[in-house]
Amino acid sequence: MSRTRVARGEAGERWAARALRACGYHLLDQRWRIVGGEIDLIARDGDEYVFVEVKARRGDRFGTPELAVTPRKLTFLARAAEQWLADAIGDAPATWRIDVVAVELDRRDQPTRITILQQFEL
Repeated sequence: MSRTRVARGEAGERWAARALRACGYHLLDQRWRIVGGEIDLIARDGDEYVFVEVKARRGDRFGTPELAVTPRKLTFLARAAEQWLADAIGDAPATWRIDVVAVELDRRDQPTRITILQQFEL
């Protein structure tokens, strides 16, 4: 992955974290890795755990950021969420969901649009 792409992803995650905190989410973890990938952000929204995929883009030449979330990615996120919950809280019951935060950035990595898509489904 190019440095530019990594920097854009990191900027998108920073802006997404700010937006989530502004909406009352409590951030628990970020860039949590397991075999096969990572969960960008993990948070609590009230009593619900939220596993967040952040998609950041400059411009809309390839469509909006949220269009980059694939069924394969959602399947991975669900599996990873279950693993994180097992590690963090064991067998305790928990409600959870997957959110997507779409971040559109200008050339200086300043956001032109941030959208939180709760309980994201394709």
